[in-house]
Amino acid sequence: MEVEFDPGKAASNLKKHRVSFAHAEQALRDSNALTIEDPDAEGERRMITLGMDALGRVLVVVHTIRGERTRLISARKASRGETEQYHA
Repeated sequence: MEVEFDPGKAASNLKKHRVSFAHAEQALRDSNALTIEDPDAEGERRMITLGMDALGRVLVVVHTIRGERTRLISARKASRGETEQYHA
């Protein structure tokens, strides 16, 4: 999987959520990750993935598929409920 992102968006995501897109990519590559289509997305098809990064944090990663590439949109730490869903 080839991953891409906007560097400005990566910087703002890190500042807002304290999650780097490097860690988001780790969560996407998690073999136990759960991915669903974002039911609230308008226009572009977006996916939501719950996955664990190398620090052991469960992250929520929003991304889209553009051709052969996965484009990161946002990433944050999962809520308690989302973390429980990941571990279920």
